[in-house]
Amino acid sequence: MARDVGREAHDLLERGLDRQLRLAVTGLSGAGKTAFLVSLIEQLRHAGLGARLELLPAARDGRLLGAERVSQPDLSIPRFPLEAGLRSLSGQHTPHGPEWPTPTRSISELRLKIGFRPTSRAARVLDSKRATLTLDLIDYPGEWLLDLPMLEQDFSTWSAECETQLNDGRAHWAADWLAAVAPLTPDSEVDEDRLAEIATHYTDYLHAARRKGGFVDLTPGRFLLPGELDEAPVLQFFPLTGLTDWTPEALAALPEASLYRTLARRFDHYRRHVVQPFYHDHFRRFDRQIVLIDVLGALNAGPAPFRDLSRALDKLFDSFAYGRRHLLARLMDRRIDRLAIAATKADHVTPEQHGAMRDLLEQLLADPLKRLRYRDVPLKAFTIAAIRSSEAREVVENGERHPALAGQLLAMDEADPAVSPRESVLLFPGEVPSRLPESTFWNEGNFQFPNFAPPRIDGTAPPHIRMDAVLDWLLGDHLK
Repeated sequence: MARDVGREAHDLLERGLDRQLRLAVTGLSGAGKTAFLVSLIEQLRHAGLGARLELLPAARDGRLLGAERVSQPDLSIPRFPLEAGLRSLSGQHTPHGPEWPTPTRSISELRLKIGFRPTSRAARVLDSKRATLTLDLIDYPGEWLLDLPMLEQDFSTWSAECETQLNDGRAHWAADWLAAVAPLTPDSEVDEDRLAEIATHYTDYLHAARRKGGFVDLTPGRFLLPGELDEAPVLQFFPLTGLTDWTPEALAALPEASLYRTLARRFDHYRRHVVQPFYHDHFRRFDRQIVLIDVLGALNAGPAPFRDLSRALDKLFDSFAYGRRHLLARLMDRRIDRLAIAATKADHVTPEQHGAMRDLLEQLLADPLKRLRYRDVPLKAFTIAAIRSSEAREVVENGERHPALAGQLLAMDEADPAVSPRESVLLFPGEVPSRLPESTFWNEGNFQFPNFAPPRIDGTAPPHIRMDAVLDWLLGDHLK
């Protein structure tokens, strides 16, 4: 107990001196959270020893001394699997060479101590020629954030929303679930085994809509990434279709043992015991946030998944509690006071497309960005590659120079040891629209953004695109 009180007092002092930050990293599946965190940590650890961080003044001026991993403050949260990620990128234990790190499927945490030479007079007085910034990195699935609006919904409202979503091209993936719920009515008798079976059909639909259809606005998020709740009874519920045929009074009058009341109780239990504790225990404690977005993947998936991404992001950004923090607020009621939004995989398009990629990101987030700017929230949009997997090239054809990318394509099924080696390619993947695509864009189909294999990373800082700019925005003001 005394040790915990001492740690809290130390953390409180560091926060008061702006010497501690809790940085949350999130993004929907496929955005590259794990690769981003591995790269961020390795860039800081190799500062001055091969990391290229020209856009981070503390590194450019030689004041950034490096970083080391230390014990994390909350021993009940899993450690971020840094070592496993580095092993994957080294390619030493895989038949095909370097692999992208395995995505994390739950919340994880890592604490770094960053050493630097301060420039401010107060810092020099306190720490002489050396200062330390404590950085807590929290990785959590963006899918969990999509559940936060459920806190303001009841079971009927959520069911109606799920039913409406089926009209945007995803009903194909829901065939088994829809067939299972079709004979049911709100006053049906409850069969526990049948409920579990239908919940499995609904979960299978969510997975198929995400993996095969490219959709991302799928709830409950814990059905996709259950974390410690895998196979728990709290995840055995599903939406009911056709509730609009019943009045609220008729639904409220149903007996407790009815299907509607049973599912509504489970929905409410999920909100109170899964969604709300996540917000209370973790989300409200973040100081800064970066949201990673796979814009290129959404373009590859087609118009309906692209619209779905826009809706999901609108929900996600509505969930944040942003605002500047004065000293008292920083000590007592921490809020996210700086936000980065990053379109990932910038190495999957040629460099002259990066500006269009950033413009498209801002168009995609037009409404939430307006709300955040109105609230005077400091934010920046970036196009990045946390680990650059291609090289920019030029191709000369008929005397004209054309941009291209060189890299190795990931094989379709690398789980099969007999699969052919990765293919080295030189290609132009296509142009990124700088505005929200019109129907002609999808009809022409003059693009296919590839999946490149990662480079071999073994004891060095990964090559990147604009990770130093992101670090400056998120940490630079604390490295002075």
